[in-house]
Amino acid sequence: MSKLIAEIIRQYHIDAKLRQTMYELYQIYYEYTSFESFYDDLNHKNYVIALWDIEKKLQGFSTVAVWDFEFEQQAQRAVFSGDTIVHRDYWGEQTLPLAWCQLAGQIKAQAPTEPLYWFLIVKGYRTYRYLPLFSHQFYPTYRYPTPPEMQRLMDYLAEKKFGPDYDPKTGLIRFPVSRGHLRGSWADIKDGYEDKPDVRYFLDRNPDYGKGDELVCLMELREDNMRSHARRGFIAGMNAKW
Repeated sequence: MSKLIAEIIRQYHIDAKLRQTMYELYQIYYEYTSFESFYDDLNHKNYVIALWDIEKKLQGFSTVAVWDFEFEQQAQRAVFSGDTIVHRDYWGEQTLPLAWCQLAGQIKAQAPTEPLYWFLIVKGYRTYRYLPLFSHQFYPTYRYPTPPEMQRLMDYLAEKKFGPDYDPKTGLIRFPVSRGHLRGSWADIKDGYEDKPDVRYFLDRNPDYGKGDELVCLMELREDNMRSHARRGFIAGMNAKW
């Protein structure tokens, strides 16, 4: 049984006290950040998935933005994951992944005929490993090359949001000064994980992740592209009433 309860909150309902609590939790694990930059980033998101313990204490969160855009003459949408952290006492809990998939399903239900993508920038191997857990096809991966049309879309989204900080040759976003990366030992690779294929691939593609470099990733959020628990959460979200 999960020890956490997830709550999806629209960004404009986040009051000053909760913003401060979120930042205090975030800065335990991340350095090269500030409340001002954290606050500004939050203002550009649509939703927050808050994780509460049984005493109603915040133990984690993830911020989510939804983009509507037109690409190659087709209306499309993207879900962009922003600042995300879970207190280490709850690492391994599946409350956040399930809530995220349910929210993605709800977003898909808003415009079911438009393609919906998860546009993710990754500065840690733990986050990258969600892609193969969630989906059958995602990019980039060691399993298969990225199709040209998917690469064009990744480049378009990354350049639109990050401009010259994105390098299409490497697929990496490199900021002149880090906008936040894991502190010290929190960025270390867990014993025995170095040889896992997905971890090794991520480290090869983003060797300076510990300095704040981020790898651009993409997956389409659709029912037949999602695996087991992620698929069930996604379908539940599509059928949920707001």
